[in-house]
Amino acid sequence: MATEAKKKTAPSTFEELLEYGKTNGYKLDWLQQRETFGTELDSADKSGGLLLQDVDSGPFADVPEWTNNVTGRPRGAMTRPSAARIGKYAIRTKADVWLKNGAQLYEEAVQRQWSSAVDVPWETLEELPDDIERAECQLATFLTEVEFVAGDVPGRWISETSPDYYEPRMFLISQIMDEARHADVFRKRALANGGGLLRQTSSAALSGASIDSARDFTEMSARLHISGEGLVLSIFRMGERMAYNDAEKAIYRLAASDESRHVAFGVMHLQYVAQTDAERTEEIHSYLDEIELGLVAGTGGQNPAVRGTPSNAAITALLGGGTDEASLREGEQIAAAVRQRQVKEYIQRIKVAGLGDRFTNGRAAAGLSDYVAA
Repeated sequence: MATEAKKKTAPSTFEELLEYGKTNGYKLDWLQQRETFGTELDSADKSGGLLLQDVDSGPFADVPEWTNNVTGRPRGAMTRPSAARIGKYAIRTKADVWLKNGAQLYEEAVQRQWSSAVDVPWETLEELPDDIERAECQLATFLTEVEFVAGDVPGRWISETSPDYYEPRMFLISQIMDEARHADVFRKRALANGGGLLRQTSSAALSGASIDSARDFTEMSARLHISGEGLVLSIFRMGERMAYNDAEKAIYRLAASDESRHVAFGVMHLQYVAQTDAERTEEIHSYLDEIELGLVAGTGGQNPAVRGTPSNAAITALLGGGTDEASLREGEQIAAAVRQRQVKEYIQRIKVAGLGDRFTNGRAAAGLSDYVAA
């Protein structure tokens, strides 16, 4: 009989449970249902799977223009007044880090992960002429260095970004994984065919000096994603022409797929800033002024195709097929076309970002037109 009486008084609905808790001194605020509770997703059965952009809706999709969230609270979660301030987040303004397609780029990065151990046909490596093997190893040495920089720099900005802007944070985390994979695959190429790591690049800029001294995220992204990774992407896209076996072709193809995402991130972020924060336009143009001077003068350390560097000598030998005079002459002609392509692709990225007026109003570096017209 006592059991039956207990069953009659036990709360049977959510409302009764709250009332029961209130009556008996329990704090059940955490049980409060959100306005989205019970809402089903229409896109859960899509062939592409359940994506971040599918689940964020209502309060979870509301990205604040400014945030004081320094407690690690996920965007959209209910606040807890007693939560400790665990983060020293310098980036609390949306325009400082945002882009419109951050979630999509992150999902693409997750879906396109690859392994240098099993996705590169290392068995296709064969003995190469000594000068070609040395060129392969020198270029791989440069790329190992530069990929360390591209992986190191984003880490600083991840830790400084509020969780309310989680999409760019998560993309940058995926970028670090990409760059780690690039560093390992180029190290493997340098060592796997009887060669070895050769000369370290002497430029201080390659070690991240100009990128890592960036004063804010937008400056860093312009220098890293638009310039540095854009220049390297042009080289990766020439991989088929420089490769001497299927392993090298796979390396350049897979790395180019990753690098194109990183460049797209930078372009879309620059576009967002240009569209939403007009007061920063002149500031951004000043970054581009410096980047273009580096393109024209061959400074900055991030471009493997700059004349007079070990990496360019390697590229010239690989493109020409050797180090004899005739081969080097042919290789230099192709390398010049690569440098021209780098400039053209840079110009296109800036136009997509919405800052292309610099190429018609005389703001752009004068030497760029010489490359384009060559």
